[in-house]
Amino acid sequence: MTTVYIISAPSGSGKSTLVDKAREIVSGLDFSVSYTTRPPRGNEQNGREYYFVPRSEFEEMVRKDEFLEYADVFGHCYGTAKRFLREAERSGRDLLLDIDVQGAEQIKRKLPEAVSIFIMPPDRKILESRLRKRSLDAEEVIQRRLVTASREIENYEKYDYILVNDRLDESIEALTAILLAERLKRSRIRGSADDAETLAKAEGCRLSNIRERLQPILASFATAATSGGR
Repeated sequence: MTTVYIISAPSGSGKSTLVDKAREIVSGLDFSVSYTTRPPRGNEQNGREYYFVPRSEFEEMVRKDEFLEYADVFGHCYGTAKRFLREAERSGRDLLLDIDVQGAEQIKRKLPEAVSIFIMPPDRKILESRLRKRSLDAEEVIQRRLVTASREIENYEKYDYILVNDRLDESIEALTAILLAERLKRSRIRGSADDAETLAKAEGCRLSNIRERLQPILASFATAATSGGR
């Protein structure tokens, strides 16, 4: 049975790096490359980061009901094609979806058994610093992404796991543990000591077990919103 993993995060939270590393470590894991109407950035390649398509083609896919989810973000459309789930099911592999909060809600309605993971930045200042270091966006876009991040973070309680991306190595271990722990629970086989450690590490990221750690992070975004930004 295919397990679907949903991973969401504000722009600049390091989601792509974590996903790439996890895919190197965890076998039997397919990745859904989203479709988008936005143009490529930097050295992005069609079929690697995204499938870049004209809006007319995207709208035709919507009419044909070819998407598991789709949304309009900052004036560009993004969507996850159903074919990736069909292919994962045929091959007996799990499927990882890198999608935003809007898309995650749509997937959860269609696939309530999907495992959802939200990657949280350590605080607002660090997120802003990461966005600036990318040097991809104008100041107006950076501020807009920070506002959007605040809104996305408000949805954290809808996710099964919360991963605070503070130290990269620890975050990679935590994400890997979550992916493997869900497989262990699905297999229902008595595991080894290593399996028990994996389950414990994943459980530490459960929403119910990480609430206290999240409070200062949430406060940093709330304070910025109250003061009108930086």
